[in-house]
Amino acid sequence: MTPTLLLWRALIWVLLVAGALVMILPFLWLVTSSLKTDLEVFRYPPKWIPYPPQFQNYIDAWTTAPLRQPGFGVYLKNTLFVVILNEIAILGSTSLCAYALARIDFPGKNFWFGIVLATMMLPVVVLMIPTFVLYSRIHWVNTFLPLIAPHFFAAAGGGAFFIFLLRQFFRSLPPELADAARVDGCSEFGIYWRIMLPLAKPALATVAVFTFIWSWNDYMTPLLYLSKDPTKWTVALGLAMFRTFMWQRTRWDLLMAASTMMIIPMIVIFFLAQRYFIQGIMVGGLKG
Repeated sequence: MTPTLLLWRALIWVLLVAGALVMILPFLWLVTSSLKTDLEVFRYPPKWIPYPPQFQNYIDAWTTAPLRQPGFGVYLKNTLFVVILNEIAILGSTSLCAYALARIDFPGKNFWFGIVLATMMLPVVVLMIPTFVLYSRIHWVNTFLPLIAPHFFAAAGGGAFFIFLLRQFFRSLPPELADAARVDGCSEFGIYWRIMLPLAKPALATVAVFTFIWSWNDYMTPLLYLSKDPTKWTVALGLAMFRTFMWQRTRWDLLMAASTMMIIPMIVIFFLAQRYFIQGIMVGGLKG
């Protein structure tokens, strides 16, 4: 290896490490601030290593009002309920649509695939009023149904993008696998369920990670449909109301602790599915 090449590699590593530090700096500030007292949060110059660490902030954030209206634990339970059902709905609906568009020949297939892609161009805010009117007329307001039901039809949470991603992945698989299964008498659903889905684990993991992040962080939809009933609030909505209710003085140390607790599950999910996530993006995005 020539000295010039070594120099370029060292320069690239330095730039990558510097970029990573810049990107992770806000998260480090959030975590360290969650372990400080309220007065130390805005201390200048900042104290990056709090001493002594205030672990009591996490207990107080979990139990102290306004999070105890009815409580952070209730918000977490509601969020997990919505996220789990959305995962099942999105993985099932988008994979079925993607398999049909990738492997089954039917009249107008390319036209309907174009319609699916065209829906990605619609801004979410354009649909807010008509969907709210629709859900209010069928008495879905103040229920979890507006947050869950559209995902069973791939009509929310990036469903069109996931259909495109999975379609590209299914198109990259050898067609001989499905042909051999048909010769053995396997149905189309059997091919999809027994052959295609097990091979599509990387792409499905990518869809699952994105769905978890979007459902976990969703603030606007719960605000529209659940704001009148605190017992149905999700973590994102409850966290936003934290500062709103503390009208006298915002406890920034508790707010940072609550925000850290909200972020940790997403970090854990990403690291557990990181290998499948990157593989799914590479294969689904580049092949087909």
